[in-house]
Amino acid sequence: METKKTSLYQLHQESKAKFVEFAGYQMPIQYSEGIVEEHKFTRNHSGIFDVSHMGQLFIYGDENLISDLENIFPLDLKNLKLNHSKYSFLMNKDAGVYDDLIITKIKEGFLIILNAACKENDFKILSQLLNDKYKMVLDEKRSLIALQGPKSAQILNNIINGIVNLNFMTGNWFTFEEKKIYITRSGYTGEDGFEVSISNELAVRFTKELIKKGAKLIGLGARDTLRLEAGLCLYGHELDKDKTPVEANLKWAISKERVLKGNFIGSDVITKQLADGVNKVRVGIKPEGRVIAREKTKIFNQSDLHIGEITSGTFGPSVNGPVAMGYIENEFSKKDTKVFLEIRGKKHAANVCGLPFYKKSYVKGVN
Repeated sequence: METKKTSLYQLHQESKAKFVEFAGYQMPIQYSEGIVEEHKFTRNHSGIFDVSHMGQLFIYGDENLISDLENIFPLDLKNLKLNHSKYSFLMNKDAGVYDDLIITKIKEGFLIILNAACKENDFKILSQLLNDKYKMVLDEKRSLIALQGPKSAQILNNIINGIVNLNFMTGNWFTFEEKKIYITRSGYTGEDGFEVSISNELAVRFTKELIKKGAKLIGLGARDTLRLEAGLCLYGHELDKDKTPVEANLKWAISKERVLKGNFIGSDVITKQLADGVNKVRVGIKPEGRVIAREKTKIFNQSDLHIGEITSGTFGPSVNGPVAMGYIENEFSKKDTKVFLEIRGKKHAANVCGLPFYKKSYVKGVN
């Protein structure tokens, strides 16, 4: 299969991006300044991320759609306000996660942002679960551009007036060059920011405007270090179909009202795990030295028992040290528990710690 390219591919090339193949797309991993500088620029200023490889799924329908989606997702969608977003999961009957996603209520139905590697499969699963009753469009004609960092609101408001009034996890339709674009105040870096759904033909001009106003293109490498410092899960690492949201320490994203009713896919397992606890759980891990524990690094306790595995690890530029997340047996998950990481045949001391490593700086906005 031919590798796909986003609408911004040419612009990435002109900006001297280094590319990698990711989820079937040619994506920029970094630019000439490198991952650490891009990471710091995003934390201090405003970075532009091309996330057009992700799925933008529009599902159109009425009140029946809300009920049908509540049978699938562990969310209280009946009370979700117009243009408000929630983080959720598409699960199997064992509460394993097919995908984590953001679902936004729009006037005609819902907009669901899906992970790039999962979007085709998600579309099939949802079509089957909804019995093809509703119009569903996985829109390939739209790009998705994320603007992240403390200067993002100021920069974007110079181009699209009024976005400063959006609260975190809310969105709305705005106009750029007389065309409708949908903007949500959200992101994946731990910083204040926005995600802009815009038609492919406008994506380059819009991005160039952002650059003109002082934002910089940032690659997927820095996106990964930013999200890891913020303690955010990456599908295929912290989440997959063998891990549940409770094990992933994401029970905050499951509606309490829905758990009481228990009528969504995987609800039996979720209810049991919330009542009885889980055997393994996602935690933050801070190595004591400078060693970086990559995915699949084994975790041992002080008695040399194998108690878990790292799912993501990197050097955190904002915390100036190595950071990691992984799953360990629940009895060893308490903060400050000493553990050992086996790297290249040698054990290195580390400590279980709370998440995030770097304080998230989301802005509530103005009502």
